[in-house]
Amino acid sequence: MNTQLLTTLLQKIDEPAARYADLDRYYAGEQALAFLSPESRKALGDRFGRLATNLPRLAVTSLAERLRVTGFVGADVWTDWLRNDLDQESGIAHREALLLGQGFVIVWADRSGRPKVTIESPKQVAVLTDPGTRRITAAVKRWETATTTEATVFFPDLILRLRAEQTGATTQGFRTIEEIPNPLGVVPVVRLRNGDRLLDEVGVSEIDDLKPLVDALNKVLVDMMTTSEFVGRPRRWATGIELEEDDDGNAVNPIPEGNRAMISENDSAKFGQLDAAGLEGYKTAVDVLLGQIMAVSALPAHYIGQLSDTPASADALRAAEASLTARAEARQAQFGRAWEDVARLIVGVRDGADPQHVDVRVTWADAATRSIAQEADAVVKLYQAGLLPSSYALKRLGYSDTEVIEIAAARRGDALNSMAVDLTKLVS
Repeated sequence: MNTQLLTTLLQKIDEPAARYADLDRYYAGEQALAFLSPESRKALGDRFGRLATNLPRLAVTSLAERLRVTGFVGADVWTDWLRNDLDQESGIAHREALLLGQGFVIVWADRSGRPKVTIESPKQVAVLTDPGTRRITAAVKRWETATTTEATVFFPDLILRLRAEQTGATTQGFRTIEEIPNPLGVVPVVRLRNGDRLLDEVGVSEIDDLKPLVDALNKVLVDMMTTSEFVGRPRRWATGIELEEDDDGNAVNPIPEGNRAMISENDSAKFGQLDAAGLEGYKTAVDVLLGQIMAVSALPAHYIGQLSDTPASADALRAAEASLTARAEARQAQFGRAWEDVARLIVGVRDGADPQHVDVRVTWADAATRSIAQEADAVVKLYQAGLLPSSYALKRLGYSDTEVIEIAAARRGDALNSMAVDLTKLVS
């Protein structure tokens, strides 16, 4: 194959490695403390080496948990979807895309010829796109074994398996070990891109805007802990007491800090206590930063522990989550096209059809938070008014396509039983 093209593809895997590592640290809450003065670092020592409020993970998971595919319209792919565990692993793809800006899905055939769908990390996969059509024209996946570095290159008409006989290979040392024709006519790699800009190819992370705010919040919390450690407790003082010296001639406090009582033989000695430092100012700073974090991330107050004395009603909670729900619905629109491409590839692998001629639409669970009783009440009213058929009403309640079919079959069976119809006589 073209050596320059292979090098370009493999380099695209490594280009964002530093950015991905930084995002991973924030997602895990392991980022270094920022904005901390040298004096505070010296005072803290190693006592607060890791103090982080893991709001970035909350921002990602709160969106990902509202992105749940419930079925497809136009093609029967739900059985293959469940067989590939995509009802569970699709959430992993959503989290990868929300955190790193993009995620990937590869569709091919297993040993028995059935569609095989795998969720892939952008740390191992890269693609090239046509700037005119924005369609993927080539893709590569690179991974390591115990002794080798493996790579698979995908083209619309050909798939190449490459191998380098050492670990850690990046762009050099690969040789072709297998060539496989691609009858699909398209690259069997789909990208889930998290981005609202047309030319933003690599996507954006949901925590890019959060990082400086979270750093500032962590800094304020560390300052509060430092204040609590050194001046938060009331400090005692004494005068008229002779200081003791250690073996090196250094002055030593004759009254240990841990002593609850202070005694002196000098009748002129005086004792007192300084006022403890207040921590109210830190609460104000924390509230300001949390307000900015909520504005940027669309996280409602009750998600980050900002609770009032009076519990909010269910309607108030839903209203507070309106912005988060709208953001989740926008991500459904972005990722929906990718999952539809996955469904087309599943049909192409299974039936031999041209994926570009398969018309399919994805359906999502409602992104809003509603109780079962409220949702059921609303759906029942729409059904009774004749605005919704029973199958669609069941989907609105969150049932999958398979469950809707099973419920319809069970209802037919119950209807026949109520009529005392003997099915064996009908067969004879």
